[in-house]
Amino acid sequence: MWSLRLIIIAVAGYALWQMMGTLWGGLFPLILALIVCTVLAPMATALRRIGLPAAFAAIVSILSFFGVLGAVVWFIAPDIIGQSRVLYLQLFEGIQRLQLWAQGPPLNLDSSDLTQAVNDAVAWIQQRAGDIAGGVVTGISTATSWIITFFTILVLSVFFLKDGHHFLPFLRGVMGRRAGWHATEVLTRSWETLGGYIRAQAIVSAIDAIVIGIGLYFIGVPMAFTLAVITFLAGFIPLVGAVAAGALAVIVALVSLGVTEALLALAVVIAVQQLEGNILSPLLQSRAMSLHPVIVLVSVVVGGGLFGLAGAFLAVPVAAVIAVVLRYLSEMTALQAGEKRSDEIDFSTPEGRAIGRLSDEQGKRLRAQWREWEPLIDAPEKPAKKPAKRDFIERLLEARR
Repeated sequence: MWSLRLIIIAVAGYALWQMMGTLWGGLFPLILALIVCTVLAPMATALRRIGLPAAFAAIVSILSFFGVLGAVVWFIAPDIIGQSRVLYLQLFEGIQRLQLWAQGPPLNLDSSDLTQAVNDAVAWIQQRAGDIAGGVVTGISTATSWIITFFTILVLSVFFLKDGHHFLPFLRGVMGRRAGWHATEVLTRSWETLGGYIRAQAIVSAIDAIVIGIGLYFIGVPMAFTLAVITFLAGFIPLVGAVAAGALAVIVALVSLGVTEALLALAVVIAVQQLEGNILSPLLQSRAMSLHPVIVLVSVVVGGGLFGLAGAFLAVPVAAVIAVVLRYLSEMTALQAGEKRSDEIDFSTPEGRAIGRLSDEQGKRLRAQWREWEPLIDAPEKPAKKPAKRDFIERLLEARR
């Protein structure tokens, strides 16, 4: 029987996996839109409370979000434009110094050898022009797909912010009172957990940006503030974002100051990223989502291995939601068995507290029945009373269920 059950579970899991793979193109924007709404929902809720229509509150929230991003870009754009010209000249000068260094010991290359090396590189690029063109076309296709996904997320976010507060009442009406109460409590906890994840990620990115920005400033790297802002924004992109921001800081230090300062910038970036990836991020995320740091690390590794960048980004929220559901089931089991009282559990909704009060009453009845039936079950009885004993046991098991 156990073998049969495991086979059924494996088949159902494989079918679910295939279905998710088929529907992933629609699920991915939906999940990202929900994560975006965890950030913007408090603003939309506050605007509705002061009397603004739901649609207008959703649009204002979205526009405010993009307004903040636009203000950041407008603030750092002059610095980027002004420094880019200097960096270009420094890069050109650095290439000339590299050529002069290559002509001296230990390489002792002459100008004709360098010219030949450049010509070989150009010929290699020309021979692979078709592959490069194909890569450009693939990149354009990927960019187009991301643009479509972005607008899908934008539209979904507007509708979620506009009508999201009607979802739980609708769900309670469809599922019935008791099941609707359970769903309301679980979904509210999941929503709060997703919000905690975004806040924790923002704190981690802010700490990375501040520490790296201060380090680059004392090293003397140009655009230290701009690089800190880029580090903060890139911190929300798992794995790739931190690496790209760190590489950009090192390249700017190398071009503008030299090898020694670039190595110092690289040391600062690696130290901060190691501290963030191994200690700070797992610690803050585990506190925000009530997950052990080991689960956070394992979920990121597994999610990234299975689904790449998107899997690494969504692994921790998915693991947190699964933990919320399992924790809620454990609490409900303890309540109904009389092992816990409702005041020992932190409910997030009035519906959850109502379930707790009902479970308290059920637990009181169960404990009273147990005190009544336990002596009869354990006491020695005559054969004629065995059916009555079996009836008590069946009633006890039914009550416990």
